[in-house]
Amino acid sequence: MTSGNLGNIYKELGATPIINAIGSVTMLGGSTPIPEVREAMALAGDSYIPLMELEEKAGSAVAEMIGIPAAYITSGAGSALTLAAAAVMAGDNDELIEQLPDTTGMKNQILIQKRQRYWYDRCLEASGAKLVEFGSDEGTTPQDLEKAINENTAAVHFYMVEQEHDPNALTLEETIRIAHQNKLPVLVDAAGQIYPLDLFGKYVKMGADFQCIAAKYMGASQSTGLALGTEDMIRKISKQSFVGYEGRRVRGIGRPHKVDRQEMVGVVAAVRNWMTINHEERLIEIETRSQKVIDILSDTPAITSGMINNIIGHQPFGVELRIDEEEAGMTLQEIVDTLKKGDPPIWTRAREGDDYIAIHMFGLKIGEEELVAERIRELFS
Repeated sequence: MTSGNLGNIYKELGATPIINAIGSVTMLGGSTPIPEVREAMALAGDSYIPLMELEEKAGSAVAEMIGIPAAYITSGAGSALTLAAAAVMAGDNDELIEQLPDTTGMKNQILIQKRQRYWYDRCLEASGAKLVEFGSDEGTTPQDLEKAINENTAAVHFYMVEQEHDPNALTLEETIRIAHQNKLPVLVDAAGQIYPLDLFGKYVKMGADFQCIAAKYMGASQSTGLALGTEDMIRKISKQSFVGYEGRRVRGIGRPHKVDRQEMVGVVAAVRNWMTINHEERLIEIETRSQKVIDILSDTPAITSGMINNIIGHQPFGVELRIDEEEAGMTLQEIVDTLKKGDPPIWTRAREGDDYIAIHMFGLKIGEEELVAERIRELFS
């Protein structure tokens, strides 16, 4: 594979296209829409349609495919979190919807386990909600949640990552039980929990009032997501949204969270494809491509490579590269920086606290995994 015609459309603008070996990350574009999505989006562009109607029909189609009460298409999983937070505070009250993000007079606290604070909980605060921690760094008990609930509590939030089970966190089952005993809704961020298929919508089926999904992980455009939930929750979310702002002429905070008609139809196509494709074949292909990286680097001094043993969620398998920095004469970060300076630039990363570089197939075209491996091998030759 050569870099000759890579990203010419970007080069015409004076921007530099890159090879994405990190995976599905927002800062690199998030996803490459699959052919089924691109075709659906192109067809949708041929006609105009009232978007209040399309949101309803598209959401119903998605909900039926997943087997949940209701769904709503949003401008990403982060948008779904913001709209859900608005929904649990303002509900059906148009005056309160227009008052947000000023939460004066509303229940405005969303409870979150201290152990589950994470980068994207900021999306909940964008509605005007206040996050209140319960539990400790060491763990969370049912009593911690019960004590944290007060007259200002609007909801309880849960961050779900099935592939990284936290035995010291309060479980979602217990969270739902306690919250519902206190007549509080439960919001679940499950942005990447789309495989195995029984995870897709699992938390709503368990009793959560809402969960979000990032549609980019299924081959939809990066700027789309799904709010899944009860009929009541999705109805309230729709009232906070941009179509509520324009269609009902109620000035809610969701006006900037616009989703185009092409994107809505693209999400439906992505979910339909995800629910019907042969996932065994998909996983075999990704595992095979990951093994190619390992094979190419197998005799490279200073590098130990191994398969990431995971098929849960949106980003299966991949390769962990561990470097003997003394033998290599380079740190992990220096290797990352050197790869970025190549032609074409290859983007990898070593997360803070990790002692390895992870290579994922999600953002790599067929064959690019070999280019990445060869470039890394050259660094040590």
